[in-house]
Amino acid sequence: MFDLEIGRIINWIRDRGFSSVALQLPEGLKIRGAELSDIIACETGAGVLILGYPCYGACDLFIDYKRYADALVHFGHSPIPSMGEDRDVLFIEAHTSFDIVPAVDAIMDELPQKVGLLATVQYVDMLPAVEKEIGSSGRETVIGRGDTRIFYPGQVLGCNCSSALSVQDSVDGFLFIGEGDFHPLAAAFGVKKPLLVLNPVTGELRNIDDIRDRILRKRFAAIESARDAKDFVVIVCGKAGQNRMPLAKEICGKIRSAGRNAYLVMMDEITPSALLSFKADAYVCTGCSRVAMDDSVRYPRPVLTATEIDIALGLSKWDDYTFDSI
Repeated sequence: MFDLEIGRIINWIRDRGFSSVALQLPEGLKIRGAELSDIIACETGAGVLILGYPCYGACDLFIDYKRYADALVHFGHSPIPSMGEDRDVLFIEAHTSFDIVPAVDAIMDELPQKVGLLATVQYVDMLPAVEKEIGSSGRETVIGRGDTRIFYPGQVLGCNCSSALSVQDSVDGFLFIGEGDFHPLAAAFGVKKPLLVLNPVTGELRNIDDIRDRILRKRFAAIESARDAKDFVVIVCGKAGQNRMPLAKEICGKIRSAGRNAYLVMMDEITPSALLSFKADAYVCTGCSRVAMDDSVRYPRPVLTATEIDIALGLSKWDDYTFDSI
């Protein structure tokens, strides 16, 4: 279903004369690793290394690949422009292509008059067709441009909904094209307009208000639990696309100014077991905000995002809550 552009990979390796290549795959594509390795090795003669580390986005880009291979092929995500460009890294975004028009026609009556269009990278190529079809009904469509972390107009990352924020004042609501909850929730947390999610494969249309509200209630509980915390561990993520050291140091300053203790800790994989070794009443994650938001029940102590700590310290109010967008 998803195009892994094997021919393009083979030509790129041949043309650049790479003798070895590393493959970085997200969890859902790791099952294809052996197959891809066999094809690439057979067609190019290059040595192939499959990276087994977790990979949830381009923010997980394995920047140390040169220690093991001449080049890196990163699957399933688009480049993050603000991270810069490396000519020896090839992004294979795993786009898919089929006729989405029937699915859009079937849900047309559910759409508002002015619609903002959003998608994951796998379906972002479909947005022009969606825009044309919705426009034929007399509705207006808008596709926003995100900030420097966003590669395509209308694209949403799990940590960044700036494509939606850039046009939210110009629309009555949003239509998100994609599967699952992870990416559309980023938009639902960030914008103040209704959002519908269309699964382009099944044709199912749904809203995720209940899921969003349930998570936000848990966020409120986590913040309240951290209000009396004395010792905070402020986590800096070592991954290239998630490292926000200046922000982490700023947060440490706020905590100490409030008469609490703050300890700066760096790690790549933020898990409950990794945090158990550190004495703290609460944690602040300056890496991916979704670690705190989606996985809160896994942690024995409250884990706050970089924006939530201000509420816990009394520097802002719950009514001012904002999604921590990297």
